[in-house]
Amino acid sequence: MYLDIVIKIVVGLLALMTVIRILGKKELAQLTPYDVIYTLVLGGILEESIFDEKVKISHFLLAITTWALLIFLIEKATKKWDPIRVLLKGEPVKLISDGKLDMKKFDKNHLEMEQLRSALRKQGVFSLREVKDLFLEPGGDLTINKYVQYEPIKNGDFPTKASDQDPTVLLIDEGVVKEDILTYIGKDKKWLLTKLSEQGVTDIKKIAYCEWSETEGLFVRSY
Repeated sequence: MYLDIVIKIVVGLLALMTVIRILGKKELAQLTPYDVIYTLVLGGILEESIFDEKVKISHFLLAITTWALLIFLIEKATKKWDPIRVLLKGEPVKLISDGKLDMKKFDKNHLEMEQLRSALRKQGVFSLREVKDLFLEPGGDLTINKYVQYEPIKNGDFPTKASDQDPTVLLIDEGVVKEDILTYIGKDKKWLLTKLSEQGVTDIKKIAYCEWSETEGLFVRSY
């Protein structure tokens, strides 16, 4: 029994190394959901087989070999045929184009505004007004193309005047006013409606996104 366990662990380790080799040299952030499933299922096979005396080493080897072969065939198919690659691996989704939000794609990918804002902050972007184009990559990462004025200073060009910017807060999320955020910043709905009317916006339901900061004011994007 002990010898069986040792052999299974060794074979499982070799199989895991083989799968990683098949998937290629990727960072964890580059793994697609299917890549994660490959390793999870392999781990499940190993876990269930190690301490189950009814599972013989020959059965374990068959399961591991079959699974590794399937992964190899899938990886080859995704490289050779684009439709299969798109189906299994996915493709980048353009959520924002020239500053305009594609809400259908937001809904399709189940991406909430607060999730988006959190992901942007991790990349040093604290306002959606900075974003010209935004892509959701197959692995779940966000790729940002900023407007030129928000890009880092290059070639020794220094602004004649620069000031710190206050962080933004989300006031309207897909047509819904966030009353708790208004209270937090010491404002009310009447103030918000007044500010919106100054920008020619009268129907809150048509607003997909609205943020505000002390330094920059309101930033509004409609459906």
